[in-house]
Amino acid sequence: MDKNDEILIDKHYSDSHGSAAFRKEYALADIQAGVITATMAIPLSIGIALMSDYPIQVGLATVAFASLIGFLFAWFRPGNYIGAPGIAAGLAPILALGVAEFGIENMAFIVFLTASFQALIWKYNWQRYLLVAVPTYLVEGLLAGIGLKIALKFIPFLWILPAGTDVSEVFWNADRINVMTLSGIGIILFGVLFYKFKDIKPAIPYFVLIMFGLISAMFVEVNMLKIEDVDFKFAMPVPDFDSWSMWIYAVIFALILAIVDVIEQVMSNAAIEKIDPLKRPCNSNNSLLSIWVANMGASFFGGMTNLDGLAKSSTNRLAGAYTKLSVLVIGVLITFFIFNSQYLQHLPYFSLAIIMVFVGIKMILGLIHVASHGEYALLLGSLCAVLVFKIGIFEGLLVTLALHAVIHLVIFTVIEKMQPASVVKRYFERFKDDNPNIN
Repeated sequence: MDKNDEILIDKHYSDSHGSAAFRKEYALADIQAGVITATMAIPLSIGIALMSDYPIQVGLATVAFASLIGFLFAWFRPGNYIGAPGIAAGLAPILALGVAEFGIENMAFIVFLTASFQALIWKYNWQRYLLVAVPTYLVEGLLAGIGLKIALKFIPFLWILPAGTDVSEVFWNADRINVMTLSGIGIILFGVLFYKFKDIKPAIPYFVLIMFGLISAMFVEVNMLKIEDVDFKFAMPVPDFDSWSMWIYAVIFALILAIVDVIEQVMSNAAIEKIDPLKRPCNSNNSLLSIWVANMGASFFGGMTNLDGLAKSSTNRLAGAYTKLSVLVIGVLITFFIFNSQYLQHLPYFSLAIIMVFVGIKMILGLIHVASHGEYALLLGSLCAVLVFKIGIFEGLLVTLALHAVIHLVIFTVIEKMQPASVVKRYFERFKDDNPNIN
């Protein structure tokens, strides 16, 4: 299928389903949905920025910019109709690893390089082949291992005392008991409300938890969010590497980051299509277009990577969204807090920690879905999660993929008596365009 055919198909979808960016009859519902989803997206984005070792304002600016790009591209190349862009929790530890390896000053180039690889994947529609090369259950395992990293990163904030507090040798002192009591109440409150409203009004638990934290901080001294002002500068993302080995590592790092970002978007789109209120089809390659453009643009102000995450998109849908106008509203509200970040400093860390621990646990529980693929998938997905947590994100995934390949090679050569060359040929036949799994 060439580009002209794709444009004609997009026009057909637009004519038969209405604009993905704006429809007058749904405008009020979309504005309301954007406000509600922003309530959930702002603290979640703050937590992900912290997990990624990025400045909070940079994380919020990435979400605002990606929201604008997503709205603009929805007019002529819609990927999905209700997906809400943002920085992904699943990519947070990868970005943090990048910051540790390359330095925050070189991450703009890494994001630019990531966007360049994604542009190639988009141009040739290679996203069709990624889930054939990397099974979904291994991706779920990867995300589960990352979820464990996120949960363990934020758990200590449930009892950490504010700076300046006299810390005695006794762990269970009065100040710590106060903080942990508030954390316990917050966990119960969030859990009960999420269970009750997750399928009808998912932003309520986030809103109530934030309000509980704000009110509690008026009476109990707790650790508060601190946001350092960022001096945004638009500049070419030029790296400063001192060796060729660092250049090679940067290319490999950006390629893997690009692939994980694309795979997560493809998986999210499959879920977004199912929850679309008007049952409109998603075009993952169009989604990739807005992602790489937003990533490339973000690299010029030191931004992060983005995608239409399922958590925010589900909230957007349940809040009543029908078009990407809701995404524009989210971007406008987040932009307000970028330039008025002092209001965010009233948010206690324990409230933010509850949200991020919850996100991590949800990512771990994603392994439950792997059980539907069978015992082998569950075992290998779980092993991938453990390896990602223990030895590293890239290393864990690559080791699991290698083990997966060896197991299949043994099965085909020893049990089915196939020649190794025939096994390799059979593997690459899966990537032919006439394969029904390629779409």
